[in-house]
Amino acid sequence: MSKPADLFERNAAPDDYTAKDIEVLEGLEPVRKRPGMYIGGTDERAFHHLAAEILDNSMDEAVAGHASRIEIDLGADGRLTIRDNGRGIPVDPHPKFKDKSALEVILTTLHSGGKFSGKAYQTSGGLHGVGSSVVNALSEEMVVEVARDRQLWRQTYVRGKPVAPVQAVGPVQNRRGTTVTFKPDPEIFGTALHFKPSRLYRMARSKAYLFRGVEIRWSCPAEAIPAGDPTPAQDTLHFPGGLADFLAATIENQPTVTPLPFAGQARLPGTNAGEVEWAIAWPVDADTFIHSYCNTVPTPEGGTHEAGLRSALARALKGFGELTNNKRAAQVTAEDVIGGATILLSLFITDPQFQGQTKERLSTPEAARLVEAAIKDRFEHWLTSDPAAANALLDHVVARAEERLKKRADKETNRKTATRKLRLPGKLADCSRDQAAGTEIFLVEGDSAGGSAKQARDRATQAVLPLRGKILNVASAAAGKMEANQELSDLALALGCGAGSRFREGDLRYERVIIMTDADVDGAHIASLLMTFFWREMPGLIRSGHLYLAMPPLYRITQGGKTVYAMDDDDKDRRIRRDFKAGAKIEISRFKGLGEMPPAQLRETTMDRTKRTLLRVTVFEGDEGDTAHLVERLMGKKAETRFAFIQENAARATDLDI
Repeated sequence: MSKPADLFERNAAPDDYTAKDIEVLEGLEPVRKRPGMYIGGTDERAFHHLAAEILDNSMDEAVAGHASRIEIDLGADGRLTIRDNGRGIPVDPHPKFKDKSALEVILTTLHSGGKFSGKAYQTSGGLHGVGSSVVNALSEEMVVEVARDRQLWRQTYVRGKPVAPVQAVGPVQNRRGTTVTFKPDPEIFGTALHFKPSRLYRMARSKAYLFRGVEIRWSCPAEAIPAGDPTPAQDTLHFPGGLADFLAATIENQPTVTPLPFAGQARLPGTNAGEVEWAIAWPVDADTFIHSYCNTVPTPEGGTHEAGLRSALARALKGFGELTNNKRAAQVTAEDVIGGATILLSLFITDPQFQGQTKERLSTPEAARLVEAAIKDRFEHWLTSDPAAANALLDHVVARAEERLKKRADKETNRKTATRKLRLPGKLADCSRDQAAGTEIFLVEGDSAGGSAKQARDRATQAVLPLRGKILNVASAAAGKMEANQELSDLALALGCGAGSRFREGDLRYERVIIMTDADVDGAHIASLLMTFFWREMPGLIRSGHLYLAMPPLYRITQGGKTVYAMDDDDKDRRIRRDFKAGAKIEISRFKGLGEMPPAQLRETTMDRTKRTLLRVTVFEGDEGDTAHLVERLMGKKAETRFAFIQENAARATDLDI
């Protein structure tokens, strides 16, 4: 074994590391050596990023007002052609490289182009002087044709190197612009990767939506489209409505919180070239997303322009809440507004700054302030112009905020109780059986009814939880108020299955949950409040058939030694006619409530499994939307909807308990 000193001397020998070991990569060699530094890798995403770079150059011509048409053609041999009718890349000799045309300099030199000074392009995408040369370096072959000043020029490159100088092909009429045809190099990307028509088509369509002044013509061989893929072989993409058209096509006929989306465009304050466009909708029940762009380049990781939008929407909506004296709006955050929205945002700005070479996140600090200033006032005007839609949106966002606060409170409760044993409410008279199968819990109103029920029950399988009076109406209460309600907390604790997003049917401690209230109007109201709670917070308990209504009698009818019970007035009259002799004395007693019933009678009529009647609370499949609407109408925050329901149905009321 060598001594450490010997090893050090051998490694430090000066002849092992000399000037000849220093590599100087010239031209486009760095790109071919390290493609990941320029396009993020050599996978499918990077492969298609080459197409995006060339397309972005044509889009820059269109946005600058020099091109109105772009053609994208995928050849059968895997070559991609992108053509525009813009000004055409200059082909005259470059002042700094007099033996090369400007075209060759652009395609063979990194950081060259017309997008640095702002004279040729006020706003631009691409890789700012890197894109075209990078695509050239990573292509097996690239052919560029320039129609300029009624003359056609052509130059061919192989793996980034020109085959010959730019050549004049001949005169052309009624043609101008740049045509780029290229095929990615299999030495870089392998032989398995190919351009996917669906991905290219989506890219082309999004560009057409982002700039309403351009028409994009798409074509590819029909045989290149896989079976079942809806991508057309040919299409002309032009959307005068811009992002509003994009949003309409994306969400199609999905129901939204507001009748119309919030869409528009505006110049950025204090700038000559900056502009922002947006289209936003709040779907009722659908997947949401936010797609943002800067100078038509996608920014999937967001950035400062998204931050400006978030701030504008949140501040304007909270301001509307203050204007309408809706105190619950104070708890709204930007995430509550954005999280339930479908958003398209497009920013055009001079000299944008990005994080990462492939521009996936905008980092221009000024963009946040400019976007917020441009959108906030317009959103405020949109809200005040349609108060009904604005109130619906505010209610929707507030509900999201309350759900967020509830989840946070649940997490805090979980942390506090994670190491503690299960604690049950003090008023709960639990059953002795450990398994949920065969057990049931009766929810009764008040301690008096609870006392009778506890004496009437089967202690092995029946539990009783008294509730104090009318519980909170969860359909109209704020989340914080519901969390602070002791009766609902006791109920959730007794059932053990959690509520809201934390509901777990497998944790339910009883097979049946039975609402047992007095057989009068007040009892029906309490039952309605409880069913509303279960519908809103534990809908799975209803869907799984665990919720029931007890049917206690309202009357006790006696004649001699015979006693029967009646549920209501009609039932009483029917039983008297059917079960008793006419002319003999009949005693009729009306129960004031379950608390007034002797335990034996309560057991016999309402709790004995062999004699009682239970109604299962069920929502039929397909009726959940109607049920949700009816619950909101009758139990929600707006009294006018209940009043309208009473007006519509007053004529049907035949049995009033006044």
